[in-house]
Amino acid sequence: MPGTSVTIRFLSPALLLLTGITLGACSGGDFGRARDDFRNDDMHRWMGAEATSSVALKPSQFQLTDGERQLRDLAYPLIEPPHSRPAWRTVFGDFQPVASPWRQAVIFDRTAYGRALIDEPHRSHSSRYSQLIDDLRDDITRFELFYASAIPVLELDRKRNATLAHITELSPRERADATARMQENALIVQWVQQCLERRVSSYRWGLERLVLQAPDGMAAEADRLSSELAAQTANPPVTPKPVVERPLTTRG
Repeated sequence: MPGTSVTIRFLSPALLLLTGITLGACSGGDFGRARDDFRNDDMHRWMGAEATSSVALKPSQFQLTDGERQLRDLAYPLIEPPHSRPAWRTVFGDFQPVASPWRQAVIFDRTAYGRALIDEPHRSHSSRYSQLIDDLRDDITRFELFYASAIPVLELDRKRNATLAHITELSPRERADATARMQENALIVQWVQQCLERRVSSYRWGLERLVLQAPDGMAAEADRLSSELAAQTANPPVTPKPVVERPLTTRG
């Protein structure tokens, strides 16, 4: 109808921004991950190169298999520190590379999660407990999904390694790339394992401070979930042979 339409140039910048955020909010996926239409197939390929370069190894030039790609996609939410990105970056899928734990310059601060949990504004202390409980439950789910993907990848790598001696006219370059890919996959699983240990340490520190500052019956559920995640982390369903024997620490 004439006179009832409003052209976009007459909308205020604030209203345009609000509209964009409202529409973008629908793009958030499970556990804070970007919706599939914001992703590209190899958005986490960098993880292999980061892991190998951090221990002075060369990355593979082979294309990722479906399983290897899924391994990296499921690893990323576990290696990224919890709540390390503002919500708007989660909505728009702005994924940033994360330094591997073998980088000597990277210092783990087990208090960072707990301090953020306590210092950020909340309506009540119960909401802080709820946030911790939700994060623990999400990580337990992520753990199961990741290792369900890691088991077949590592098993296929074991078979790949066994066939190297039987492949005809295997070039040095092909052998190097195959070896490098197996190293990448093993390092990524070890990377996730290290980050899980660090998360457990961070969650426990945060829970201790919550109980100290605002004791509540919800602490029992948080403690149960923390113990469950710690038990899973201490007994992963598959453990690849270490590519490097460099000790790491979860202490901040």
